[in-house]
Amino acid sequence: MDTCIRLATEVDAEAINDIYNYYVNRSTCTWHLSEETLEGRKKWFRNRKTSHPVMIIELDGKVIGWGSISPYNSREGWSKTVEDSIFINHLYHGKGIGKQLLQALLTRAEALGHRSVIARISGEQTASIKLHESLGFKQAGLLKGVGQKFGQELDCVYMLKSLRKP
Repeated sequence: MDTCIRLATEVDAEAINDIYNYYVNRSTCTWHLSEETLEGRKKWFRNRKTSHPVMIIELDGKVIGWGSISPYNSREGWSKTVEDSIFINHLYHGKGIGKQLLQALLTRAEALGHRSVIARISGEQTASIKLHESLGFKQAGLLKGVGQKFGQELDCVYMLKSLRKP
């Protein structure tokens, strides 16, 4: 499987949105309850800074996944801590695509001078938890029953990876 990982551009907004909205309607991996509009996604993309990139992974020129590094908190003291998001087209789960993309995001985050990466993962999303663990994330907290979707209460697992060199 020959993949290409690159920085996303606004041209990729529709493909990014299609992947994301699939999960809005079918999964607890995002706690959004309604689909993102294409205009909303383009605005989201335009408001991003170079220190918080969006990356995509392509297979034969088709976007099959995307990930982003976002500020964890707007207060200045948190400026070196970011949060990752990663979404892979459901047809490509279990093929190592997510691991490739998350590793690229972590490499980019480190190159940009970020020191810590946080992942907030819905508790029943065991594949995402295992993916993050495989790249060195450790569970840093568990918030029980803090979310709701599809009529169920959801837990939030906080995972943390330090990018600091020993």
